[in-house]
Amino acid sequence: MLNRRTLRIKAMQSIFAFEQCKEANYHLAIEQITNIFQPDLNSMEVQDKAFLKAQREEAIKLFKDHYRDKILKVKEGSDNKINETVTKAIKEYYLNLKKDSKFLKKEMLKDAEMIYNRYSWLLYWVEALITLLKNLKSKPGVSAYTNLINNQVINILLANKKLSTIYIKSGLNWDNQADEQLVWLKEVLLKDEEVINYLDNNAPTFDDDKAIILHIYKACIFKHEIITSFMENQDLYWSENKAILRSMVVKTIKGINEGEADFILAELSYNWQEDKQFFETIFDKTVHESEEYEKLIDNKTKNWDIERISDTDRILLQMAIQEMINFSGIPLKVTINEYIEVSKKYSTPKSKQFINGVLDVIAVDLQKKGVIKKSGRGLIDNK
Repeated sequence: MLNRRTLRIKAMQSIFAFEQCKEANYHLAIEQITNIFQPDLNSMEVQDKAFLKAQREEAIKLFKDHYRDKILKVKEGSDNKINETVTKAIKEYYLNLKKDSKFLKKEMLKDAEMIYNRYSWLLYWVEALITLLKNLKSKPGVSAYTNLINNQVINILLANKKLSTIYIKSGLNWDNQADEQLVWLKEVLLKDEEVINYLDNNAPTFDDDKAIILHIYKACIFKHEIITSFMENQDLYWSENKAILRSMVVKTIKGINEGEADFILAELSYNWQEDKQFFETIFDKTVHESEEYEKLIDNKTKNWDIERISDTDRILLQMAIQEMINFSGIPLKVTINEYIEVSKKYSTPKSKQFINGVLDVIAVDLQKKGVIKKSGRGLIDNK
């Protein structure tokens, strides 16, 4: 199940990607300006290279001076061509940023919501397994696959109409992974001691059936390197999503009881609409108000070597500031602690102390100015 920390991490990754887009768009704009003031090699007229160079340098300087101010029309250039070129470059820079922001936000939400689709897809892997086993002949010295084919837990899973509907709607399937399934079977399952013992069991009980399915998922699907490699190719964020999916799948299987057709399916979150709004706000506010947050950070890190502040730390600080400002129902200490925890995994060893110190100071300052307003029991101060 998705939790708020996971959403913060996913938002951080998307914001980091956006920052890379900003850098790329900046260099693209410089390149476009440079190309405008290059000598025309096809011209029959003599090109004044020194004059073009001077225009190019002037235009690039104007762009660097004004692009952050979002000036829609530059007038300070020495001629109209320079003004028009710089104005166009700034407009295209922000148009590209808008497109990138929209795309990354869409992909961020898609990735989060795709987790539920992958949940049903992973559970329905047992159908692909059974299909494969039914078409294979057991080799000499290898037990027949009857126990897995007749596994009661698998039968209950595949008979659940709600799960089937979710799986069909997901658009995911195992239809084209027959070769991979065969490798998994031969190189993973049939070399696993617990699977071998289960296949040798003359009369497995329901508890035996449940235990082996849990074992296969926990020890093989979510752990074995061969399968992990496949999953990473299917899901760009498998390393982050794996723990969530494992929890959802394992909890579902544990909830299946003998003689009961119905079982509780996992939810993406306790309240996805509320969590989705939280998720979107983190991204939108951090992306669109980053310059304002950056000023707050710079004011509190004047004695710090700016070059030593990692990009990840800056993004985490910006995200934390927007959360402290925009979510009155989240205690300041909760916000600060959450971003400290994220920094432990995704930033430098010293980041947690740095982030804690900077956020503590900024939180006090913004409270005094009335920018941060917390209400309710336990939310009034940062203690």
